[in-house]
Amino acid sequence: MEVIKVTPRGYCYGVVDAMDIARKAAQNPSLPRPIYIIGLIVHNRFAVEELTRLGVTTLDGADRAEILEQVKEGTVIFTAHGVSPQVKQRAAERGLHILDATCPDVTKTHDLVTRLAAQGYHILYIGKKGHPEPEGVIGEAPDAVYLVETEADLDTLPDSLRDASRLAVSTQTTLSQWDTAALIEAIRQRYPQVEVYNEICLATQLRQQAVARMAVGADLTIVVGDPRSNNTNRLVQVAEELAHSPAIRVERLEDLSPEMLVGKKRVAITAGASTPSQLTREVIRYVENFGLEPQLV
Repeated sequence: MEVIKVTPRGYCYGVVDAMDIARKAAQNPSLPRPIYIIGLIVHNRFAVEELTRLGVTTLDGADRAEILEQVKEGTVIFTAHGVSPQVKQRAAERGLHILDATCPDVTKTHDLVTRLAAQGYHILYIGKKGHPEPEGVIGEAPDAVYLVETEADLDTLPDSLRDASRLAVSTQTTLSQWDTAALIEAIRQRYPQVEVYNEICLATQLRQQAVARMAVGADLTIVVGDPRSNNTNRLVQVAEELAHSPAIRVERLEDLSPEMLVGKKRVAITAGASTPSQLTREVIRYVENFGLEPQLV
């Protein structure tokens, strides 16, 4: 069996930084205890479990502001996805020690939306509903930002936007670059005056482009990652739609059954930007040895 190790894959620098901040916090005896992470530090349960073993408590839920109300004292860590100014302000008001692990690319989008809103722009923010990254970004200017996930959402926007002289588009950092380009084009058709700021991060783009290029001709593409990870799910989509390779997502080796590999001659393997590298290495070793020795899953 030929194994195609898609590169780049796995942890991006934003995830590396966030995990490093959390690990150092756990090992720093001078920080106020307990230590909480407001939401999932990254969308991977194995990364979360590692921090739990180090004594860091993860508090998850649909709303970061509501999660924060559970914390009475100690240290709070804001995740790589970022939080709204209201969450930061509330944490400061409660006297909590704050560590901000927001990815720099996400911070860049926060700054962009803040600046545009201050200049009187209406902003169409392309993002995934229910994802923490849009929650934080929209919190910068909730009266000026409209969340758009699909082209159908454009029909729900106020008619007044058609005549708005200051209208901009920004994006979540972990989207499919091709789907986003198509949606931006639909927005341009409806709002010719719109200014476009595509904020999909370079790490996301490079991983998607690598799959689109390297998985062509693969009998199967395996994407290692958490089901809650948007960038992981987009890699599955890219493999199927652009590389025309059947694709599956697994969280870890135990999710990969021998039946999935029977009859496959070429298998491409990649991983989401929040997937610990050891999980991907285990999958690669298993697939490389498939059929050569008895397999234990």
